[in-house]
Parts: sequence; C-alpha cells; structure tokens
Amino acid sequence: MSAPPESRSSSSTGSHDSPDAHSGVRIPSDAELAEMSTEDLVRLGNRMDDIEVVSDRARFPVPGTRAERRAERQVAGWFVISALSGLAFLAVFIFWPWEYVPAGEEGSLAYALYTPIIGFTLGLSIVAVGMGVIAYSKKLLPEDLTIQQRHDGPSKEIERRTAAARLVQTGATSGLGRRKLIVRSIGASVGVLGAGLAVAAFGGLVKNPWKEGADSALLTTEWKSDGERVYLRKNNGVSEDVVLVRAGDLPAGSMETVYPFRESDRSDPDKLKEVLTSADSPVMLIRLRNNVAVIKRAGQEDFNYGSLFAYSKICTHMGCPTSLYEDQTMRILCPCHQSQFVANEYAKPIFGPATRPLAQLPIAVDDQGYLYARSDFIEPVGPAFWERRS
Repeated sequence: MSAPPESRSSSSTGSHDSPDAHSGVRIPSDAELAEMSTEDLVRLGNRMDDIEVVSDRARFPVPGTRAERRAERQVAGWFVISALSGLAFLAVFIFWPWEYVPAGEEGSLAYALYTPIIGFTLGLSIVAVGMGVIAYSKKLLPEDLTIQQRHDGPSKEIERRTAAARLVQTGATSGLGRRKLIVRSIGASVGVLGAGLAVAAFGGLVKNPWKEGADSALLTTEWKSDGERVYLRKNNGVSEDVVLVRAGDLPAGSMETVYPFRESDRSDPDKLKEVLTSADSPVMLIRLRNNVAVIKRAGQEDFNYGSLFAYSKICTHMGCPTSLYEDQTMRILCPCHQSQFVANEYAKPIFGPATRPLAQLPIAVDDQGYLYARSDFIEPVGPAFWERRS
C-alpha cells in the first residue's frame, strides 16, 4: 500500500502547494493520484469532505456463521419474492382473460380481477426489490457511524474520484462478491422485473393489428355492412328492445346517441347487448337548426341527411366519449380533457388537445323513413396510431 498523501514531499512533480479551500488538505498531483490505492483515496476523500469515521466494523467479523447465512437467506428471500411475483405478472398479462364481460355473466369475475391482479403482482415485484435492498443494507453491510460537515457548491474532479473510491471500498467490504445466493436472487429479480416492465410497456405492440387487412379492427367498426343494411338504433336501457330512428324523431337543435342494428340480430339478445357495449359503436346523431350555415369536409359533402349529421362519439385525442352538445354554439365537448368540436363545420376541433375532426358516418333514409348507415366510417375512429392513413 502506498503512503498516505500527507507524508509525501510537496515538491513532487505536478503537486499543488495550496491546500483545498474547504478542508485545508493538500491536493495531490495527477501522478500521485494515479499511484494511490483505494484506501488512500478513501482517507483523502474523508479529509477533504470533512468526514469523521466514528466507528466502522463488519456486521459479521467471522465470515460464514449461521447468523450470517440466515441473514443472507432473508435478503435473498425478498429478491426471490420479486422474481416470482414478476413471473406471475408476466403470466397474468399474457394468458389471463382480459376481454370485457358484462357483470353477472360467466367470466365477468375473471375480467374484473385482471387489472387488480396485474397491478398487485407488478407492485409486489417492485416493492420486494426495494425491501431486499433495505434488508441487505441493514443486515449485511458494515456498521459505521460517520459525521460530515456540509459545504455548498459543485464537487471537484478529485472529490468525484474519491467518492467513487469510497463506493468501490463499500462494495468490497460488503462481501457481496462471495454471497452467491444473494447475487443469483438479485439477478433473477432484476431480470424478471425488467422483462415485466418491458411487457407492460410494449406488450400491446406484439399482436399484429393488420392481420385481417382492410377488415382489421383498427380500420372497421360495427357499422361496417356485410351486405345487410345497418340501421341507427336508440338505447332505451333494455338491450332486447329495438328502437329505430326516423328522420323526424329529433327536434331541431337536439342530439341522440345511436348504435348499429342489423335485422338479423333481432332474435339474438347477446348480439343486441354486445353492440351497445362496443367501444367504437356509439355515434352522435345531431340535428342542426334550419338556419345554420354548414361547412362540409372535402369528400364528405353527402354524408349528412338534410340537417342530420352523425359523428363518432370517440374523441380523437384519447378516446373518451364526446357526450356533450351545446346547441347555441353548436359545440361538441369531450368532458375528459375539454376538447371542443364544431358540429356545423365537419366536427373540426377548435379547442383543447384534440387535433383531428371526429369521424363522420354517412347516413341516409330508407323508404319507411328509418335512418341507416350508407357505409362504415371512411377513416379510423378515435385517437391516432402510427399507421393511420388520415
């Protein structure tokens, strides 16, 4: 071990004659620093930082005792819990049934438990890592008592080097290198937790949303016709009741939320209920007043029927329902983040974070006066995604 820096001659090449402004300790030259051991750097850093080591003793002076092994198992146990809960999170995230099931129906309990379980398992994995670190510091790191005076201002290069040496020394004296059980459990915990966080962040990108081509879920809604006419239907609170909408049902300045209906679904109560809960199905049917000037979007000049306009209720910002309509200003309001759209100007956004108009549904009237959709939306509804074409 080299001699402490205070015993060296101040005439060494490159040495600094002036002491450190805070501590009064002579600053060694770069050459002297290069020759100093970790212990020398730690002692130098302590003097420069006004750190007084009152006591410093190993937690277990005799390595390999039963007490030490018991402490190691306790610390490793937390990291094992973290790894197991991380694996449980991955399994639940990938394999647990996550699709919506209405309350009271078979599978609704599993659906209701999905979010709490992934939250609990991921949270337990993170907490267990923290508890393992705390347990390691309390049970296995050397017991020391130090006192340091506080100084203002940024640290110098020499102070950073001595602080790094202090960390190296702490790692060497902690005995982590010889505690294989803890090292393995930490590796398992960090690896599984990292995989869990990666799955949580990017798991939704694994599935291919375009495997059905033009019929992919992001490009189509329940309003898409398979050759059968799709009518506009009200929701009166009873899913089995079918109440179609006539052109004259809405008074001027009013709004009605409507859903798609196919005559072939009339005898299928499950399908009638499913459509009412479909995320991309709700449409705002608005009847403007007769004296209102209307500006239509290019390519959608014939999407309305008279003063009736049908817009998707799915906000183009974050997908919240734009459930509010104010007749005097003809503004459609999203209550989540306050985006506002103008109903008589192709539902373009004029306030808030939304940047695109609401998708407009082309509508017409059959020979009995019932409103129906001439086609599906010609653009994706709701928020943006990378491959969006509009």
